[in-house]
Amino acid sequence: MKLFSSYLKQHRITITGYFIFGAVLVISFFLYQLPLAAVLYPMTLCFLIGSGLMAADFRHAAKKHRELAEISKLTSQLMNDLPPADSIEEKDYQKIIETLRREEADIYTRLNSRYTDTIDYYTAWAHQIKTPIASMRLNLQNQDTDLSRRLSADLTRIEQYVEMVLMFLRLDSEDTDYVIEEYDMDSIVRQAVRRFSGEFISRKIGLDYQPINTRVITDEKWLLFVIEQVLSNALKYTRSGKISIYSPEKDMLCIEDTGIGIAPEDLPRIFEKGYTGYNGRKDKHASGIGLYLARRICDNLGHKISARSVIGKGTAITIDLSREKIKNE
Repeated sequence: MKLFSSYLKQHRITITGYFIFGAVLVISFFLYQLPLAAVLYPMTLCFLIGSGLMAADFRHAAKKHRELAEISKLTSQLMNDLPPADSIEEKDYQKIIETLRREEADIYTRLNSRYTDTIDYYTAWAHQIKTPIASMRLNLQNQDTDLSRRLSADLTRIEQYVEMVLMFLRLDSEDTDYVIEEYDMDSIVRQAVRRFSGEFISRKIGLDYQPINTRVITDEKWLLFVIEQVLSNALKYTRSGKISIYSPEKDMLCIEDTGIGIAPEDLPRIFEKGYTGYNGRKDKHASGIGLYLARRICDNLGHKISARSVIGKGTAITIDLSREKIKNE
């Protein structure tokens, strides 16, 4: 009905003109005292013929409307030829659309090329920076002083940030290297704990690790990154006390700390990109990227990540390792 109303509105001048011409003829015949039947009959005949032609034209317009509606659901790259133009205006509009499509394609090509160059540059940078980091770590291995332990902890943070850059770059890449297999969960967790062992010791943070005793279908490298991000945050915001790693139920991993906690108003948004919340605003170095990446990776692996927290008592991050559907982004 809405389409028909629009059609009548589009042809309102033609329809109005018909009735005006008919009224002029009727008035003229009346003034000259001519038989009105002589004009009413051809007017009625013209009305019926015109209505039939208008109905046929409306069916044609409705068909074109459906075609355009289907085309509008596609992206501009997938749009092929538009329906044939029926008027000069439609031809002009189609020329404008074609020009805009070509310009969009050119812009997309340039932006894609620039994006690819940027990805290549930062990927190369991230790999190159690993060499001096490895050299510094090698030099610190034979030293056991407070300074060397602090430097080693700082190097661990730097390595983590570099790894974060690489993961961020790879996350939306077409050739993301997921290797989905069955892994021992304890083996993955121990790798993450081992990486931060120096920080646990130097800061005298306790570790309550209860073996998970389960095997999961996942990608070891990407899940390890998620666990490291959660552990890193737990250490970052825990001044004293302990960090507990346990499985609250089957196919669940929970990392719970006794840190400063997260404000209730911030909790629903901690997995958003760039969101740092009250704690992040106090800590000027917070980026709001770590947990965002953790959530994105969990989504891609078919896992779920959630958080609960109490201000002043600590935070618990739970990863549901049961796999729903893996996304290749």
